[in-house]
Amino acid sequence: MKNIRDMYRGINGFKKGYKPRTNIVKGEKGDLVADCHSILGRCRNHFSQLLNVHRFNDDIQTEIHTAKPLVPEPSVFEFQLAIEELKGHKSSGIDQIPSELIKAGGRIIRYEIHECIISVWNKEQLPEEWKSCSRTYL
Repeated sequence: MKNIRDMYRGINGFKKGYKPRTNIVKGEKGDLVADCHSILGRCRNHFSQLLNVHRFNDDIQTEIHTAKPLVPEPSVFEFQLAIEELKGHKSSGIDQIPSELIKAGGRIIRYEIHECIISVWNKEQLPEEWKSCSRTYL
């Protein structure tokens, strides 16, 4: 009744044919368990043992101090690719700079924007203006 998705599901189910399912899992001793209640009990025991670990590991709590940053700063090439992937004919953000202007701005504008991003990257703190996502409408 005008439901295309259900029609295609039915067709795909018919094309694949009947495939009986068997729900069998290994028990704690290695034997096969096929009863629904036994399977649920086995899953419950397995995940309670897996997730309820009471052992405390000090290695997780240690801080990582390295001289090299874990994520390298964005390269000029990555920045160039990001600019090329900007979509056109979209409304500009709070800065009112359309993506077409950044694309057409040339090497000098791209260099200045990249330097600004690297500066923010090294300070590890976003300017307050960048945290705002509100738009002003005329």
